[in-house]
Amino acid sequence: MPLKIAFQMDPIGPININADSTFRIAEEAQARGHELFYYTPDRIAFDAGRVTARGWPLTVRREKGNHFTLGAETTVDLSDFDVVWLRQDPPFDMSYITTTHLLDMIHPDTLVVNDPFWVRNYPEKLLVLQFQDLTPPTMIARDLATLKEFRAKHGEVILKPLYGNGGAGVFKLGQSDSNLASLHELFSGINREPLIMQKFLPAVSKGDKRVILVDGEPVGAINRVPAEGETRSNMHVGGRPEKVALTDRDREICARIGPILREKGQIFVGIDVIGDWLTEINLTSPTGIQELERFDGTNVAAKIWEAIEARRLA
Repeated sequence: MPLKIAFQMDPIGPININADSTFRIAEEAQARGHELFYYTPDRIAFDAGRVTARGWPLTVRREKGNHFTLGAETTVDLSDFDVVWLRQDPPFDMSYITTTHLLDMIHPDTLVVNDPFWVRNYPEKLLVLQFQDLTPPTMIARDLATLKEFRAKHGEVILKPLYGNGGAGVFKLGQSDSNLASLHELFSGINREPLIMQKFLPAVSKGDKRVILVDGEPVGAINRVPAEGETRSNMHVGGRPEKVALTDRDREICARIGPILREKGQIFVGIDVIGDWLTEINLTSPTGIQELERFDGTNVAAKIWEAIEARRLA
């Protein structure tokens, strides 16, 4: 039975159809006979007891430069849909958080993927703190003296915004680097949020592994290798994806975190592993499924839809 699917996502026009995970999920849904609708996050609204969105019926195709067609613009009641995808990219700011509150009002009668309550309450750099034996030494702090003490204890560190994404604002600082105070001043001038500091893991030179889980189970991984002269491995900043197999340690990590992800309705999740250490659990808008499909033939989008259909069509 076809499902009515709405995608809350960033503008579809500029996406790279050979890398964008949302496009691949929509493509697979269409192939399975589901009906697609698309809107951007600024077009969701609460209106007299209804959660609505102004958007368009959507058709997708794998043709570069001609990858979608929109129907007539219309306002819909999102409670009329079977599934709503929460797929806009961070930053994880109050705009993002507000959309999760609105989508909470229709979930679970309309299945929101991933569950917006837990997306809001499990930010990627904070959920990992529940698994300290799996993670490198980590500090969340705003106070400069506290951050300095952490660096003095652990030597080389990574400093980054707590709610950043895509490798933006990530700095590697040596124990004697004199830029910590200046960076703290810079970040403090932008917002009132704490920073995250982690012990630097030299194994990142060999890659930052993205392990993809569907309904709490690992389905594969890709390795993201930093460009020459870079510490950051994010593909947004030039990281190179490579084929890689899951290790016993990867499976151990997934076995620990998978049950809580499944329990909290996090159907599509990407975790970051450097060496033997878990560094992030990405719930908001994980990526990597097209690269994994090219490397080893795993149709992750199909596995995601099988998990969703099992809930909606049971």
